[in-house]
Parts: sequence; C-alpha cells; structure tokens
Amino acid sequence: MLGEMPGSMSARLDPRPLTRDMCRGDLADVIEVERRIYDFPWTEGNFRDAIEAGYHASVLEFDRHLVGYRVMMIGPGEAHLLNLSIAHAWQRRGFGRHLLLASMREARLAAALTMFLEVRPSNAPGIALYGDLGFRQVGVRKGYYPAADGREDAWVMSLPL
Repeated sequence: MLGEMPGSMSARLDPRPLTRDMCRGDLADVIEVERRIYDFPWTEGNFRDAIEAGYHASVLEFDRHLVGYRVMMIGPGEAHLLNLSIAHAWQRRGFGRHLLLASMREARLAAALTMFLEVRPSNAPGIALYGDLGFRQVGVRKGYYPAADGREDAWVMSLPL
C-alpha cells in the first residue's frame, strides 16, 4: 500500500531512489501522503495548479513506492521550495535529504543563486536537515501556517547556491 514499507523480500537487490516529474496521474497518491502527514494539507487543486503553472514538481519513488514529493518555483536568480514531504513510513531514512539535494541541483542548473523555503519552528527534524545542508534563518513570517490553536509562524530560511 502507498506510503507503507515493502516486505522484506524484493526482486531487486539494490533499489535506488528515483526522482521524476510529478504528473496528474500521481495526484491521488500525493494527496494520500499529504493528508496522512499534515493536519492542514495542500489540496489536490494546489498540486494541480503547480503542475499546470510549470512549477518544478517531482515525486520520489523507491522500490516502486511513492515515498515523497516536492514543489519548487524557480524565478530569475532564485528558487523557492514550496513543499517537500516524505511519507510517514519512509521518514528518517535519508529520503528528505535525497530529495532536497536533487532540488538544489535542479535550482543550480536553472541558474538560481539562492534557494528559499519556509518551515514551521515546531518542525525540528526539518530545521535540522535544512541546517545540515547550509540553510540559515533569514526572517520570520508571522502567523503564516494554520495550526490547531490558531496560526503558527514560519521561519524563512535561505541557502546561497
């Protein structure tokens, strides 16, 4: 089943993560992951609009499972990572790092000089990952995210590419 770890047997001896463009056919699986890991998930319309607008939307597959995805907007000189998510069963296994590094490479190839992202201050694993890869906090967006008790700020982080 989507987002769950495969059994111990596999026909492939050395499965490797595969990053590919997100397409409309991926949306049901992406939305299923999104709803399982977030209290306030993106909608199918958010993802569909991102694909149609030409944003850099990708999925990460491993051993025939969709394990994560990301949406990134690239403009003159900068990239903005809008969503990077890993299915719960696949977290803490390096897939987030893999997908973030792939995003950074893609942004560099598109001539972006800086990458930006927002992260909840309560997302300690995300903050740790971003910090490990050189992102630094450069600002705060007050009340940016919906939260169970109202709104939560966002830390704006950036990385020179």
